[in-house]
Amino acid sequence: MAARKKATQSLKKLKQPVSETGARPAARVSRGRTHPGGASFPVAPPRSELPRGYAKTFGEIKQRILQERLRVVLTANATMVLLYWDIGRMILDRQERAGWGAKVIDRLAADLRGAFPDMKGFSPRNLKYMRAFAAAWPDLAIVQQVAAQIPWFHNCLLLDRVPDPTARNWYIRQVTEHGWSRNILTLQIDAHAHQRHGKAITNFTGTLPPDDSDMAAQVFKDPYLFDFLGTADPRREREVEQALVDHIQRFLLELGQGFAFVGRQVQLAFASRDYFLDLLFYHLKLRCYVVIELKAVPFDPEFIGQINVYLSAVDDLLRHPDDKPTIGLLLCRSKDRIVVEYALRDLKKPIGVAGWQTKIVEKLPANLKGSLPTVEEIEAELSREENER
Repeated sequence: MAARKKATQSLKKLKQPVSETGARPAARVSRGRTHPGGASFPVAPPRSELPRGYAKTFGEIKQRILQERLRVVLTANATMVLLYWDIGRMILDRQERAGWGAKVIDRLAADLRGAFPDMKGFSPRNLKYMRAFAAAWPDLAIVQQVAAQIPWFHNCLLLDRVPDPTARNWYIRQVTEHGWSRNILTLQIDAHAHQRHGKAITNFTGTLPPDDSDMAAQVFKDPYLFDFLGTADPRREREVEQALVDHIQRFLLELGQGFAFVGRQVQLAFASRDYFLDLLFYHLKLRCYVVIELKAVPFDPEFIGQINVYLSAVDDLLRHPDDKPTIGLLLCRSKDRIVVEYALRDLKKPIGVAGWQTKIVEKLPANLKGSLPTVEEIEAELSREENER
């Protein structure tokens, strides 16, 4: 019997994956318990336990990601700038051959906005910039090599302020080399920098601007570019959500009513996919976890299912037997205001396969008043922040 048990244990060890060095990987670190099905709240191990050379490898990977992200967004920017040049060229051509005037541009702008309502780059003003851009750079090859390498608003600034093509070449070179923001470019133009630093350099090497430069930061936030790509709304929603996360975290901790910060963007890992809880607190007075989800969009019933999963996972994997059931706080944008609701699980009313449901309640139960901020307090705080922007 002992021999059979020993053989079984040896077999289990053989089935465990082995690294190239012959060492068996350490168990994954997680908060609380791990569900038999694989669900857990994984956390990163301390850096002191990592192998030598990790920091260097991390730095190399991070730098590669930064460079490739910038390369992708600048490629998209170049495509958009070339499109604008082509639109401007067509407008110029029609004006010369068919006598198009300002009224036609207004009509064209209205029709383009009707065809592409999510794109803000087709105003009459911007169409006129496209026309001026095509007139200033008649050679497509030069546009591809020079002007398409910088953001559109930088090009508009150069069109307004620098009539000389040679000088424009010089400024574009400096923008791509040093990553100048529009404000810095304006200052350099005001100082006539191209006259103080020698003749223009027209040999563009195709190198990327510094990934931490002001220009790189601006091109990542260019509204025309993300409208053009069709990715503007999700990106803006995420930025708003992150700002709300920052603010509500500070607000709850400053209340001094028992909130203890556990984490933000807390990973919840399933076998099929990962989720991330916006904010996770533990309430010292109520003796329960508090999950906070923030959405920069109007309320959607799907949000209830999402926060329900989070509440169940926290109860199953993190909650101590002496803790009270986890509370969920859902903040959504509705019309022009923030709507705040508390989501509380009701295990006594099973529905369908789920076996439980989460309700949105208009008022907190009496036993929670005084320990959690009221809906009105949170709405007033977030409305105050919006008014200060």
